[in-house]
Amino acid sequence: MPRKTDSNNPADWLAFAESDLAGLEVLAQCELSPQLCSSKLAEVLEKILKAELIRLGWILEKTHDLEKLANELNARGSDLVGEIRPLSTALAEVYFADRYPGFDLEDPDWHVFRQQLAQVKSVFLKVKQRMMSSS
Repeated sequence: MPRKTDSNNPADWLAFAESDLAGLEVLAQCELSPQLCSSKLAEVLEKILKAELIRLGWILEKTHDLEKLANELNARGSDLVGEIRPLSTALAEVYFADRYPGFDLEDPDWHVFRQQLAQVKSVFLKVKQRMMSSS
């Protein structure tokens, strides 16, 4: 039976992010589809940021702007900003450039991608733990 998701439920945002992270792990292991990996990792960070913001009482806004979401967390005094700020800056650059033609593509740097993936996973686990602690 299908389960209805709720865009105002931080747990649903994290469930989607967790599924995406699992797929990114496999793609990174095989070094497949670097553009997909980069843009999807930015999307995963967006989902994690939205989950944390909603948990903190933020009213969902339809945006893909990672820097704006990081600023929203900063405005709420989140201790995650130090980790999120460099990720949001780096991934914001590839979010659209790696999804559509018309931009210069860089050679894949799987080492850097794996580092970013590990950092995003770390933030994911912290947000997930906070949600579990508050329920």
